[in-house]
Amino acid sequence: MRASIRTKILETCENKIAAKGADVGLSFYAFFANKNDDPELLMGVAHWWIMEMKLDHFERPPKLKRLSLHINSK
Repeated sequence: MRASIRTKILETCENKIAAKGADVGLSFYAFFANKNDDPELLMGVAHWWIMEMKLDHFERPPKLKRLSLHINSK
């Protein structure tokens, strides 16, 4: 997975924590615009979220920040 998505996950989590607190739930769609302009990246994140990490639909930002540090960058 691209290193840029790790940065996006970390930034999005920080922004959501600042705006709504650490208990807000995020899905993997939170890291993308409302249009599918990079389907390969979207599917990569979906695979990581669902198949590799076995995450629920909504997860807390602190957990996502910890897990994103284990994303293998290409």
